[in-house]
Amino acid sequence: MPLSTFSKIIYPESDGQPLADNTIQFRLIVTIQGGIDALFIDNPNVFVAGDLFWYPVEGEPWIRQAPDVMVVIGRPKGDRRSYKQWEEDNIPPQVVFEIASHSNTKAELEETKRYFYERYGVEEYYLFDPQPGILKGWQRDQQILQPIPRMSGWISPRLGIRFELEQGNLQLYHPDGERFASFVEIIEQRKLEKRAREQTEREKIQEKQAREQAELAQQNAIPKLLAMGLTIEQIAEALSLSVETVRAIAER
Repeated sequence: MPLSTFSKIIYPESDGQPLADNTIQFRLIVTIQGGIDALFIDNPNVFVAGDLFWYPVEGEPWIRQAPDVMVVIGRPKGDRRSYKQWEEDNIPPQVVFEIASHSNTKAELEETKRYFYERYGVEEYYLFDPQPGILKGWQRDQQILQPIPRMSGWISPRLGIRFELEQGNLQLYHPDGERFASFVEIIEQRKLEKRAREQTEREKIQEKQAREQAELAQQNAIPKLLAMGLTIEQIAEALSLSVETVRAIAER
């Protein structure tokens, strides 16, 4: 097909459907997307997106999927209205995530979408159903996405993140062991850290004031002790000061 024909083809940027059907699905999508983006914050060539149309074949806009989260290693960060693979060095997303909602069927997620991801080059496909808390995964073995036998404790070969199911909830962990946090949890943590810093500063100020008051009390005590007949050496020993310090204060 001539390129002039391709230029007339419309690649929709939305299917009119919402990003998520419920708060759990939305929170997980945002947490996963944000956590992976943060993981590769220093790598300019890792593109992470949520609910973005991926078009793997030029000239065939009906061939598309919008993974809840997709990761493309080898493509630059930046905004896109859709991911047209032929404009991205023909690099497909290597890792995709789907978070099930009530509107999804098992056949859609485990067959239709899996076959699509299998056909168009995805290396790792992860699926989590918050209700009843089921986590599944598939990893590419040559041309086939094979089921991962056990997902709890699984470490993504591409991302290095660890998957855990904790009381039916999906938890992801960075390679350093830090748990993926939601936006609210990140804000709460920042508040706690700010309070801790403020408390530390207050304690430092209080310690400094106490030190200054103790030093002032010692300075005021030296003339009185001298008047009582104590020697400089005796005062220095009593106040745990050097003889030179006591003598300097006494000579003021």
